[in-house]
Amino acid sequence: MLTHRTSYRVIYGDTDKMGVAYHANYLRWFEIGRAETFRFLGLTYKAIEEQGFFLPVSEVHCKYIASAHYDDLLTIETSADATVRAVIKFDYRILREADEKLLVEGYTKHACLDRNGKVVRPPKFLKDMFNRE
Repeated sequence: MLTHRTSYRVIYGDTDKMGVAYHANYLRWFEIGRAETFRFLGLTYKAIEEQGFFLPVSEVHCKYIASAHYDDLLTIETSADATVRAVIKFDYRILREADEKLLVEGYTKHACLDRNGKVVRPPKFLKDMFNRE
């Protein structure tokens, strides 16, 4: 399974009045990890859509372990798992870089739709892209 790491610094707008990251932002950070993983592999979401495929989130799980705070530098680890037959699954771990503390772990599953909105199996080029290391 391919794993990619990217960094993100928590901005003031990501936090509440106490400087703690708002829980829904972790889902945005999952998306950043996913998009950067595609980019690392040489393909963007836009390029996938131009080929007629769309990857809406069909399921999400997020386990909160510890809080991120304003100005923390985070590491977003994203692992792409194309072995799931009907969907593409991404696993995530978000860590604080300063102490490598695990803050969140979770996953998203993505259906694959064609241009007409019909659910289809993920195309070979996507599965092949995730299976190379």
